[in-house]
Amino acid sequence: MDPIAKPRSILRRMARKTVSLTLTLGAIGAAGVVVMVASNMIAQRAQAIEPPTAAPSIMVPVSPIQMEDSYAVDRHFVGQIEPRLTAVLSFELSGRLTELLVEEGDTVEQGDVLARLDTDLLESDLKRLTASRAALAAQLVFAERSVERSSSLTDRGFTSEERLDQARANRDELIARIAETEAARDAVAIQIAKSELFAPFSGQIGQRSVDGGETLTVGQAVVTLMETGRPQLRAGLPLSVDTDQLTDAMIRLDGAEVNASLVHVRPDIDPVTRTRTAIFDVDTGARAAFGQTATLTVQSEIPQSGLWVQLDALQEGTGGVWTVLVVDAEGIVRNAAVEVLHIADGRAFVQGTFAEDHRLVAEGAHRVTPGQSVRIREGG
Repeated sequence: MDPIAKPRSILRRMARKTVSLTLTLGAIGAAGVVVMVASNMIAQRAQAIEPPTAAPSIMVPVSPIQMEDSYAVDRHFVGQIEPRLTAVLSFELSGRLTELLVEEGDTVEQGDVLARLDTDLLESDLKRLTASRAALAAQLVFAERSVERSSSLTDRGFTSEERLDQARANRDELIARIAETEAARDAVAIQIAKSELFAPFSGQIGQRSVDGGETLTVGQAVVTLMETGRPQLRAGLPLSVDTDQLTDAMIRLDGAEVNASLVHVRPDIDPVTRTRTAIFDVDTGARAAFGQTATLTVQSEIPQSGLWVQLDALQEGTGGVWTVLVVDAEGIVRNAAVEVLHIADGRAFVQGTFAEDHRLVAEGAHRVTPGQSVRIREGG
């Protein structure tokens, strides 16, 4: 091989590489120029466009965080309406029922006659005893005169002391027999009076146990009388209820709130329910049927610090923690973790840690998010 041809080949290869490198760098430089020009054009166009106006901050109603030392819990107990007085009326004597003067539901006044027994035999016995008493009274007149005559004769020595004593004994016996007859007559008169059944108090007739014409035994039920002037509520209360809270209570009857006042609390405990029985007088304006159920509401004060918030203000956070939204002094919405202690009437009593300058988002918590800047309106 020619020794001169080898260096020439090397020179040609180097020349080709140099040209290739020069073309590549030129292409890269041209591309860079194009990119720079395009970037300048885009920047100029962007600068030519007016920037959008910033959206105004949302105004949210807020309220101050007012902590309370306690909260009230309403406890509800079911009771039964019953009459203040109930009496199952019967006769003290046996006999045939001749008149039943009332029907179920009738209104009666104290002292009204409700029923009568047959008194024909008693009336006849009363007449007999009256006649017997009159006969004894006539004999007593004669006995008194006999005593006077015997006493006069004895004083003059015409008769013995024995005859005077006999006359006096006859007189005293007649006096005793008259008293016995009068007592028997009074007993019959009492039986006649007790053959009428009177209303011991004003009220309404409940159950009627007989229809009339029956022969009744002593104490057999005739009618049931219920006092309707002021119904009462009987409710079983647990031992944890303080009786001082029962002085003025509220009951719900037929969907309406009715005032009730405590009459007394029984000292014993029901062996089945383990509760104490409380009796309440119900307002006379309540139209209640006896046996109807009513709900007694007792309010208890729980000593626990916290505040009331609307249920809409509660949001469920991570891990099941409840939160509420608050606004700090700089107008930034923040999350505040709370513990729900009690819920009533669309509100929740919660406990949490709040800064002094925080305000509670009272309404529209769904319109804002934590970290958002807002304007506040007090009194929400």
